[in-house]
Amino acid sequence: MLASEDQLTRNSYYLATAQLHPGYEPLQGSHSCDVCVVGAGLAGLSAAIELRRAGFEVVVLEAAHVGWGASGRNGGQVLSGLACDMSVVRRHLGSDAARAIWDMTVEAVELVGQRRREFAIDCQWQDGFIAAAIGPRRARELHSWVEELERDYRYGGMQLIDRGHVHQWIDSERYEALAFDPRGGHLHPLRYTQGLAQAGAGLGIRIHEQSRAIKLDRGAGPVVYTEGGALRCRYVLLAGNVYLEDLAPELSKRIMPVGTFIAASAPLDADRARALIPSRACVSDTQFVLDYFRLSSDNRMLFGGRVSYSTVVPRNLAFAMRRRMLGVFPQLQDVSIEYSWGGFVDITMNRAPDFGRIAANIYYLQGFSGHGLALSGLAGKLAAEAISGSAARFDLFARMPHRVFPGGKALRMPALILATAWFRLRDLLS
Repeated sequence: MLASEDQLTRNSYYLATAQLHPGYEPLQGSHSCDVCVVGAGLAGLSAAIELRRAGFEVVVLEAAHVGWGASGRNGGQVLSGLACDMSVVRRHLGSDAARAIWDMTVEAVELVGQRRREFAIDCQWQDGFIAAAIGPRRARELHSWVEELERDYRYGGMQLIDRGHVHQWIDSERYEALAFDPRGGHLHPLRYTQGLAQAGAGLGIRIHEQSRAIKLDRGAGPVVYTEGGALRCRYVLLAGNVYLEDLAPELSKRIMPVGTFIAASAPLDADRARALIPSRACVSDTQFVLDYFRLSSDNRMLFGGRVSYSTVVPRNLAFAMRRRMLGVFPQLQDVSIEYSWGGFVDITMNRAPDFGRIAANIYYLQGFSGHGLALSGLAGKLAAEAISGSAARFDLFARMPHRVFPGGKALRMPALILATAWFRLRDLLS
């Protein structure tokens, strides 16, 4: 999958506007450490920082470059909650556990703020998140969701906006109701990820790019092999998501790689940009296959939403994304698309995150299901806590049951396409 995605990353706005990257040498020869982290994304780097502060010698192996995967290509939205409804967690783990997990997702958002301030990461932070409902049924669900969060999870402060006031927040006819969350926000995800890597390197973490983990020997002293070297360690944390390939086959059966895509318009005049989203909050609708968008710091409309259930790169991506953007903002008919890119996120059957162990000394983090910018950072912190001997919070997530996708490699994608088509039909008919 690495080679097939080069064309997806080549025209990334994030890559074009990232910080100057110092580069980290590939792993060469045989070495040892306390903890080997596979994947230099948000989860892996977060874990590495926490482990290093706890006194561990940490090495991070990255197949391409820092932030190359979903961490550096996503919609940039920093939100509380999970990709699944909290009722999924409540059904499996009970109300008390669901409340504890919700509180940890709020902590995840706060952790992003703490780290960008502590490490002075210039990631173009902007406050505010808007959930947008299309049609009366979704509007009723949005109202119920806000009430549930305040009643059951003590998460207040969200502002409900009815149709008569939508234009004060989003200059579009598409939405029936909105909910504004001042605690959410958005940022430049690749700059944030690069900032974490630089901070980690400053703490003494060894990062090796172009060092894809190709083999894992399990046992009392695990060994992770790359094409150029080998790393013996006490613990392994697998944080490569859909890019682990055959390193841990039992994990890949529980996630599906789903392509998601974003476009960036040409820069808009400042007044025109402000008219589209006066608060400059990021926006996501509440459909099953959703659109999400926000204004960049240089007043481009960043618009995402198309999905693909195969690893085939879609044709005419810029055209397809522009059409979706015009469905929300037809007044941008005269505005061109200058960047279009994408990547793959790791979804689980129930859309809940999948954290756990495949051996006593081999941990993994996966299944963020498109809702991982904030949560992945907390996940790394929880994994570090568990490796350091305080596993209660990690194990709360690990108790969540997960099923393998039916049909194996040959049939699971067609099955998912059929299921998604049904949910899309429901959205259209509501």
